[in-house]
Amino acid sequence: MFGYYLDLALRSLKRNRMLTALMVVAIALGIGACMTTLTVLHVLSGDPLPGKSARLYYPQIDPQDMDGYQPQNEPPLQVSWTDGMNLLHAKRADNQALMTGGSVPIQPEQSSLEPFYDDARYTTAGFFAMFEVPFLYGRAWSEADDDGSARVAVLSRKLNDKLFGGADSTGRTVRMEDVAFRVVGVIDDWRPNPHFYDLFSARYGGEESVFVPLTTAADLKFGRNGSMDCWGKGSGDNMKTATCTWLQLWVQLDSPAKAAAYKDFLIHYSQEQKAIGNFQRPPNVRLRNLMEWLDYAKVVPSDVRLQVWLALGFLLVCLVNTVGLMLAKFLRRSAELGVRRALGASRRSVFAQLLVEAGTVGLVGGLGGLLLAVAGLWLVRRQPVNYAALAHLDLPMLATTFLLAVGATLLAGLLPAWRACQVTPALQLKSN
Repeated sequence: MFGYYLDLALRSLKRNRMLTALMVVAIALGIGACMTTLTVLHVLSGDPLPGKSARLYYPQIDPQDMDGYQPQNEPPLQVSWTDGMNLLHAKRADNQALMTGGSVPIQPEQSSLEPFYDDARYTTAGFFAMFEVPFLYGRAWSEADDDGSARVAVLSRKLNDKLFGGADSTGRTVRMEDVAFRVVGVIDDWRPNPHFYDLFSARYGGEESVFVPLTTAADLKFGRNGSMDCWGKGSGDNMKTATCTWLQLWVQLDSPAKAAAYKDFLIHYSQEQKAIGNFQRPPNVRLRNLMEWLDYAKVVPSDVRLQVWLALGFLLVCLVNTVGLMLAKFLRRSAELGVRRALGASRRSVFAQLLVEAGTVGLVGGLGGLLLAVAGLWLVRRQPVNYAALAHLDLPMLATTFLLAVGATLLAGLLPAWRACQVTPALQLKSN
């Protein structure tokens, strides 16, 4: 029966080509605008570590002095060196990593390559296992390397290709800041978006080329980037003793009970630090999981959400126009539908036939909308924003395009189809 209805729909659409074209264009424009903005929202608000994000947490504590204190204020978004190391060495989590970002000068061994700066991540050994970083060659460094400020490094695949032609470089030497580092591993392509583990250096598109132990970078005074909040004495010359928050701490807690226990630990730690005079404020802690942290940090730009709402409004306008066009088209066929009813077709059959016709319009309109969405995303990728390169249509959004187009058109066709089914067959036969 569906095949019969589809044949009737195609015949009807061919008879009124101008009206059909107007409906298809209206749907295509609405779907194209909507899917362009929805795709951008989809790629920006996605889970960077599916299956594990609920077990990764971002702790916050408040070590500041009483200047400007308000009980309802959020604690600082980062931790100081002293607090970060204290929490790290307490080992109350299943895994943990303390880190910051920076930029280092690299002096290649090859005379054909000029020295250059590249982005770096100064972190601790737990980083790689906790964030499931894939290795192409070698391995991560050990906790002993962290404690001993070892001159070891992990390279990205891109940097390894540039320096060593893609060969296994473990055991070889890379010079940074005129210091020799032994390569212990090379990671495979890994570029989570958003750049969740450090939103202070880059929110999207961040990609470090070299990873070194945090203690090593601090001892060698490697250059860092990102934000820093200071109070009291401020930063001074030694970042290890500075009254500043500038490091990101992540912990892995594999059950809700462990998360609750870790939050209690943060409260007790704050109380202990206040008792010995290191903290002045009452305990003020937060422990958000990865997705909660991204939501709190408002990683998705507000203008992207606004564009989605505007596009949905535009789609609604297009659907209203489509309702009017369908209503005119279906009512113009009252005589044909009256004959079908007089020959025994039920209202339900006629209603189904008209909805199949509406769905066909939606399918063709969805194809047009897909082409417009691809063009729209191409324009987005030309914009000077840090997330532009991510604007690509994936398979879930491709399926969503056609589901939205057909579903919206079927919804728009309900009223015209229902009105057309109310026509009395006898009146149409008598008028003819």
